[in-house]
Amino acid sequence: MYDLLVVGSANADLVIGVERRPAAGETVLGSDLAVHPGGKGGNQAVAAARLGARTALLARVGDDAHGRLLLDSQREAGVDTAGVLVGGAPTGVALITVDPSGDNSIVVSPGANGRLTPGDARGAAALFRAAQVVSTQLEIPLETVVEVVRNLLPHNRFVLNPSPPRALPQEVLAACDPLIVNEHEARVLLGAAPGIEPEEWAAALLALGPRSVVVTLGAAGSLVADADGMTRVPSVRVAAVDTTGAGDAFTAALAWRLGLGESLAVAAGYASRVGAAAVTKAGAQESYPTAAEVEALR
Repeated sequence: MYDLLVVGSANADLVIGVERRPAAGETVLGSDLAVHPGGKGGNQAVAAARLGARTALLARVGDDAHGRLLLDSQREAGVDTAGVLVGGAPTGVALITVDPSGDNSIVVSPGANGRLTPGDARGAAALFRAAQVVSTQLEIPLETVVEVVRNLLPHNRFVLNPSPPRALPQEVLAACDPLIVNEHEARVLLGAAPGIEPEEWAAALLALGPRSVVVTLGAAGSLVADADGMTRVPSVRVAAVDTTGAGDAFTAALAWRLGLGESLAVAAGYASRVGAAAVTKAGAQESYPTAAEVEALR
């Protein structure tokens, strides 16, 4: 049995530190290139497993050095990689610049992630049967995400972070419990300025059909919303070093704790501490805390 099945991307993160991110047409010098295991799906799986969740990953990587790096990282964290398919295209790559404040800009070349097909989702029926929660993102083809929703079983709770954001079919929105978005993702999904306050964004998103919504607010924590109302959930103040992958850590922790039966607000509070711990270290998967490290962060 798995606490969490993650269906999503696995990328090699190519990271350069810069004094400031370049404007259009501008060249800036940066640090030496660092290569880290990443991708939203891979990140979520490692983050959950490091916390102690029984985790499986359904993804696709290339038969290359980057693919082996990603598989090694998953296995080291304790993720079940039986669902990781190999071949079809080179491993996906994310090009990341990080400024001194820890903020980042990311460009993704999907590679093998773009070859994770609806058929691959249908072929993973055993993983769905064994999973309490199923989580995914949008660094894989949208038609594969749709197929994931169509293959959910009554006991599967579905969590979606629509990143990178795009318009979603109604059947996907209706399955989300919760839909997890930041401000940028909320605005893309809504297609218009929904208002000034996060409560207005959450109300507009709920009207699209998801069962619940979580709006992440960075250092300000998060807002959780469902049919019973809305609650602001504070975060923990830390000195940020690198925000790469922090949102994935938040999503993984939230999905796991929901599967344990916690309320949305309580799970979001725990996830906020996980995300805060992650930004205090460089990298994505390398920065993810253990459960003991999260408990120490108050």
